[in-house]
Amino acid sequence: MRYHALACDYDGTIAWDGAVSENTVLALEGLRKSGRKLILVTGRELDDLIKVFPRLDLFDRVVAENGALLYRPATRQERPLAERPPDEFWQQLIKRGAERVSVGRVIVATWRPHETTAVELIRDLGLELHVIFNKGAVMILPSGVNKATGLNVALEELGLSPHNVVGVGDAENDHAFLALCECSVAVENALDTLKERVDWVTKQGHGDGTAELCQALVATDLSFLEDRLHRRKYAEGELTPDLCFYFRGPDGKLNAKAQNLAIFLQIAEGVADETWLFHLKNGDISRWFRNVIKDPELALQAELMERGDVNAEESRKHIRSQIEHRYILAA
Repeated sequence: MRYHALACDYDGTIAWDGAVSENTVLALEGLRKSGRKLILVTGRELDDLIKVFPRLDLFDRVVAENGALLYRPATRQERPLAERPPDEFWQQLIKRGAERVSVGRVIVATWRPHETTAVELIRDLGLELHVIFNKGAVMILPSGVNKATGLNVALEELGLSPHNVVGVGDAENDHAFLALCECSVAVENALDTLKERVDWVTKQGHGDGTAELCQALVATDLSFLEDRLHRRKYAEGELTPDLCFYFRGPDGKLNAKAQNLAIFLQIAEGVADETWLFHLKNGDISRWFRNVIKDPELALQAELMERGDVNAEESRKHIRSQIEHRYILAA
């Protein structure tokens, strides 16, 4: 089993108009029975979440308040992950005309169009806060706090790696935690900007889309996404230092690190012809493609350039076209 956990957003992802259907609950229960963990990652305040969704017991951890609060349903323990803004902040927010202001354990929230008021107040009070949007909601949190930071804490408590987690969401505040997960999914009703960045979009929306994902996880462990995930990882991911390609040149004077194929192409365009041809003719490039990128066809294309009577410009152009066709454009 490659994926040991599912991290999911609440509103718009497992819930429709704030409610979770019985079908979605059954799908989540089925995922738990498969031995996988469930983590809820939501912008909602905990008290509100408990009122609208009594089945928090389905989840091993709940990351609430957009990453600022961790909740353990089994023991009902709470763990704030940041300090709440001073009371003066939310009091002044109301005085300046913001409506529907709510204050959680850490988060302070209001609604559009009061984001400008929030930003001006942060500046006037000299506070280290930032604003996060969730469709119409305006959430104010300490700097550096988001769904990804909260999910990281939850994973640490559960002894899990982000590389074994699937994430699913629907809105702009989900970008951060989906980027952390090895596999990212958007339900059909998600914002187009989110759909463009994920690995898979479900055919159905809201809770039905999450149920579709749960069923696919149990049945196939998302094996049908392996090729796409491979391409994304090596095209734009962050390889560990021991797996990066290093342009050092014939005299070892350089140390330009390429942690993925996109960076490899950028550096390749900027290094001197002598440096490029040194690595090409030494077999370094084809060896990296074969042993690290694990793409024998791309390695073969590099070998053709190694053995051929081509100059730096021609070989660079050929290898660039092969990478862009197979990875950058397909990722």
